[in-house]
Amino acid sequence: MDMANLTITLPEERLEKLKTLAEQFQIAPEDLARIGIEELLARPEQEFQQAVHYVLKKNKTLYKRLA
Repeated sequence: MDMANLTITLPEERLEKLKTLAEQFQIAPEDLARIGIEELLARPEQEFQQAVHYVLKKNKTLYKRLA
């Protein structure tokens, strides 16, 4: 399977939470992020759309500041 790289930007507090969770699972933060993305993409289409809508709505202000 071919693999590609993806770079994301996270607020510092989210990065710290990711690192803490990864430490609890004894895996690298990058692996935990990849697993989360894979899990999200494996959901049925309707659940995926609801999750995307929720995240976009929740982070609307942050995305405007980053743009």
